[in-house]
Amino acid sequence: MKTIKLLSIAFIAFSLSISSCKKDPDETPAPETPGVTTGNLALHFENMVGDSSLVLNTQHYVNMHNDTFNVTKFNYYISNIKLTRSDLSVYTEPESYHLLKADDAGSLDFILPNVPFGTYTSIQFMIGVDSARNVSGAQTGALDPANGMFWSWSTGYIMAKLEGTSPQSTESTHLIVMHMGGFSGANSVLRTVSPSFNSATANVSSTVTPEIHFKVDVQEMLSAPNTIDFSVLNTIHMPGASAKLVADNYADMFSVEHIHND
Repeated sequence: MKTIKLLSIAFIAFSLSISSCKKDPDETPAPETPGVTTGNLALHFENMVGDSSLVLNTQHYVNMHNDTFNVTKFNYYISNIKLTRSDLSVYTEPESYHLLKADDAGSLDFILPNVPFGTYTSIQFMIGVDSARNVSGAQTGALDPANGMFWSWSTGYIMAKLEGTSPQSTESTHLIVMHMGGFSGANSVLRTVSPSFNSATANVSSTVTPEIHFKVDVQEMLSAPNTIDFSVLNTIHMPGASAKLVADNYADMFSVEHIHND
């Protein structure tokens, strides 16, 4: 009899213990984690001279003026990237400044994170660095003056830089040194471009990171609408009419080769 009483007491204590561990029925459940609604979009830039890949230092090319030249340095800024969806809504990349350098393959590919899901039908970006950032004091990252793409607080950033040699150049050792800068006034070299997707789309989703492949053609920089004659124009070291002339050319330098949605 004593054993039965002890078992009964133990059972009651166990039941009370289990009951105390149950959730209060009036307790509000934790909210569910919101679904992911943004993904990534990749941009790839391939530097070319006409139909040939740009090879620094060793490869020689012929421009539209029939001047022979090689390229030892080719840098340019891409900024203020905007993507337009099929519903005409626009995504603007925050803090959108990228320095692309032909001698740094890693700089020619980058990811835009946190892009809202959707079907994107066009892109817009600026070649160069917007006027506000030209006068914003010391900066870091792509805009760090240590990158060698900055003149001074009054003249600002070098938006694009092309260096090389040409037998037709009248400079010492036949140098070509074209540093395009100038962010205000009639000779501004800032250009906003919208390379066509050619009816293709970039479809950002939780499972797809589209890749937009751009061709960047140095030949366009030296041709239409202004054909460059290296015996006449081979050196640009400051803002002015010559820099603007080349900027009018590089406005057509970018084209979309294809878009991967795999």
